Amino acid sequence: MHTKVRVQSTINGEPLEFLCEPRQSLLECLRDILGLTGSKEGCNDGNCGACTVILDGRVVTSCLVLGVEAEGCQVTTVEGMAKGNELHPLQRAFLENAALQCGICTPGFLVAAKALLDQQANPSEDEIRLWLANNLCRCTGYDKIIRAVKQTAEQMQEVNV
Repeated sequence: MHTKVRVQSTINGEPLEFLCEPRQSLLECLRDILGLTGSKEGCNDGNCGACTVILDGRVVTSCLVLGVEAEGCQVTTVEGMAKGNELHPLQRAFLENAALQCGICTPGFLVAAKALLDQQANPSEDEIRLWLANNLCRCTGYDKIIRAVKQTAEQMQEVNV
């Protein structure tokens, strides 16, 4: 019998409490316990980025973080990007630029790109490519994704002027 641990976190701005086994990954907790299925399991060894979330301001692959490590932390998943029915500008840009196909990698790219734009308002193409280098896509290639991130940065700059 496995002992479960109570974890209190703020996930997508909402204080939540859940029970998990000490060995369960944050990805498993998000998907299987909390029903937040946006983060995808691609490789389960930290190499593809499909499960990327923001944990206390840091971009992490949630398959390599234990759920118990989220105790007292702020977690942002792809579900936390939209405000109600209004998509985040990055989500709109991905749609407008056809920067997705099968969708497995898309949540990780979106969350990682959000973290980049939260830290750096107007990154260069090289900076975007470097920042997203830990996220793999097997369908689209990367040019449309890079264009979507660049477009969002430019639009957000215009709004903030």
